[in-house]
Amino acid sequence: EVQLQASGGGLVQAGGSLRLTCAASGLPFADSSIGWFREAPGKEREGVSCIRNKQGGTYYGDSVKGRFIISSDKSKNTVSLQMNSLKPEDTAVYFCAVVSRCLWAIDGGPYDYWGRGTLVTVSS
Repeated sequence: EVQLQASGGGLVQAGGSLRLTCAASGLPFADSSIGWFREAPGKEREGVSCIRNKQGGTYYGDSVKGRFIISSDKSKNTVSLQMNSLKPEDTAVYFCAVVSRCLWAIDGGPYDYWGRGTLVTVSS
């Protein structure tokens, strides 16, 4: 059974940083692509970032490019999302997901598996 658990959310002031972590199990992690997407009230689901563990390569949505950094630890089966220079518009529930193609993940889906998200709130 594929399981994904996002953690690390919280309340931060604008301009601050947070680091989210995704713990994955039940899948061939080293061969998988893992993405992050977010959902905010009244907004469409938005693809944030994605990493290809097998082929290499990282991808970012335009709204977070230059501020967020995605990384993978294959020894721990975790993917992290370092979020810097946070803005109030980054406020959302963040989910990590297994994806077939990172380009689809950045476009908002489809996603194959995802777990419970973690809430990020950025105050102005």
